[in-house]
Amino acid sequence: MIQPGMPEDIVNLLNGKDLETKQTEAMMLLSVGEDMWPHTAMISVGEIISLNHKEVRLALWPGTATISNILRTGKATLVVVLAEQVHYLRLSLQKLPLIEHAKHVRERFSGTILFVKTDKAKYADITSGIKIQLKDSHHVIQRWNEVLDELVK
Repeated sequence: MIQPGMPEDIVNLLNGKDLETKQTEAMMLLSVGEDMWPHTAMISVGEIISLNHKEVRLALWPGTATISNILRTGKATLVVVLAEQVHYLRLSLQKLPLIEHAKHVRERFSGTILFVKTDKAKYADITSGIKIQLKDSHHVIQRWNEVLDELVK
């Protein structure tokens, strides 16, 4: 199924609230390298925030291949596994200015959702996506909250 914007459950997952309850969720951010091969990066709920059903913002670690790919193409696909479905969010991305004196320096991007493709297997249940276990959840969640606060500025 293809739809124009994010389903409500993804908007809620990425709303920047209640990060303690979402700390195990991780997603894949796909971009295309200069060699034309897919490049995969993992991101957490502390690096992306939904502004509404059609807009997200990303805060990514500087100096990565993902950043280079996004700067070159202006495109990425976010893969979210949620509620027994896999969602592929096609993003058009624009670089945002750096925040002077940011507490956590990140490359920031504004993303427009071009469309969302949703898969659900008829012959099998999707039981989970990528799950992570934070090593120092208190400090990481504090950092995530600070990064997301800066991301919506």
